[in-house]
Amino acid sequence: MNFPAIDTSFLDAAPVLPPATVVIGMSGGVDSSVAAWILKQQGYKVIGLFMKNWEDDDNSEYCSSRQDWLDVVSVADLIGIDVEAVNFAAEYKDRVFAEFLREYSAGRTPNPDVLCNAEIKFKAFLDHAMSLGAEAIATGHYAKTARVGDEVHLLKAIDDTKDQSYFLYRLSQAQLQHVIFPLGGIKKSLVREIAQAIGLPNAAKKDSTGICFIGERPFREFLNRYLPTKAGPIKTEDGKTVGEHIGLAFYTLGQRKGIGVGGSKDGSGEPWFVAKKDMANNTLYIVQGHDHPWLLKSTLTASQMSWTFDHLPTVGSFSAKTRYRQTDAPCELIEANPESFSLSFHESQWAVTPGQSAVLYDGERCLGGGIITS
Repeated sequence: MNFPAIDTSFLDAAPVLPPATVVIGMSGGVDSSVAAWILKQQGYKVIGLFMKNWEDDDNSEYCSSRQDWLDVVSVADLIGIDVEAVNFAAEYKDRVFAEFLREYSAGRTPNPDVLCNAEIKFKAFLDHAMSLGAEAIATGHYAKTARVGDEVHLLKAIDDTKDQSYFLYRLSQAQLQHVIFPLGGIKKSLVREIAQAIGLPNAAKKDSTGICFIGERPFREFLNRYLPTKAGPIKTEDGKTVGEHIGLAFYTLGQRKGIGVGGSKDGSGEPWFVAKKDMANNTLYIVQGHDHPWLLKSTLTASQMSWTFDHLPTVGSFSAKTRYRQTDAPCELIEANPESFSLSFHESQWAVTPGQSAVLYDGERCLGGGIITS
């Protein structure tokens, strides 16, 4: 196909020599659909794989796997590839959702996308793809890889507004050796242009949000179905009780909305933020002001580490993210051992949240990271 209005020079940069077989995860969204088209244009033998990983209340308004599957089939037919559906619901519930609930029950705030990528998209999916005879798998993630000697480096996407390397930091060398990210070298705007130009039926479909494979839904209502709730006091930093929370699992550090404690009606008071959870006493602490000292930290410790290479990083100067879409923050890796690592930031970081991931970067390269413990 010839699309004079679109720069398709990126098609010349195939990371694996054709005609390798690549199995691509297709969600029904525009990103994975365009990624599949790119692979086909680069000469790969492409097989689409639709993963169904959530079955509870799948007929509700929040989870639309049937429509997503129909979109995948329509896209596959248009670009001329085979597609199949596979059910990983049991693996998802055991490896991802159970851990998700355990973390919330412990008062932490997990990132389901990180868990989902590590356990489903690049483990169960990769194993299945290899059983089909594939040399590689692909997804619609915005990230890049580069082979340097015997290693494959995980790099940020060229579109820094869409970069998803933060969610991929748990990928090991064994996984990265078999992964292609077709969208890593192009902008999201071009992805939409390609989708329109080639007539994809889902070209205008909105990007998915919400919990990985579960979808967007009223979060508290959803969690309430799986976690016991125990109300308790909301206190200020001086110990004054100013309200009642509905259960510590339903709040996260830095949260502003939905606390149930209003500021001054005349506008003179600063907004309230969740600052601490006292699990032992079932108490939620809130403070006023975005830059309150309780919300700022210059150091952190993380465990459950995973590195994108086969050795521990050495101490030194790097940058890190403690949440997605955060600007890289300059820091020092002051300790790294097999159980944990510690970072010291040049400037205090806001609302560093236990359960979230601290991800370490050396320039554009994602080195790995761990789960924040303190």
